[in-house]
Amino acid sequence: MSKSEVVELPVLQDGDVVPCCPPITAGELSPADAEKMAAMFKALSDPVRLRLFSKITSHPGGEACVCDIADVGVSQPTVSHHLKKLREAGLLTSERRGTWVYYQVAPSVVAAMAAMLDLRG
Repeated sequence: MSKSEVVELPVLQDGDVVPCCPPITAGELSPADAEKMAAMFKALSDPVRLRLFSKITSHPGGEACVCDIADVGVSQPTVSHHLKKLREAGLLTSERRGTWVYYQVAPSVVAAMAAMLDLRG
């Protein structure tokens, strides 16, 4: 795929949100579930990545242009590196619009992470 292609992302409805892993209280995590969740938490364990994730999550409309979130105290190539790591972990989706890339929190990620850590279950 060339960098100039626009990829249409599916829009999930509330009923489409499926946690990736069972709650931690439901029993021992499978190796696959543990790998998936560890990758997400590892990606968020970096302060710059956590700030970028927070900026995107709290941005009006739930999406942010890279031009609006790049001020996190590191160079632009480093911002791109951190955003790539967040995408690879499944935490973000992105869409190119003209010369800018817009990022959104992946549809069910926050709910899935919260559900996995829910100790009430």
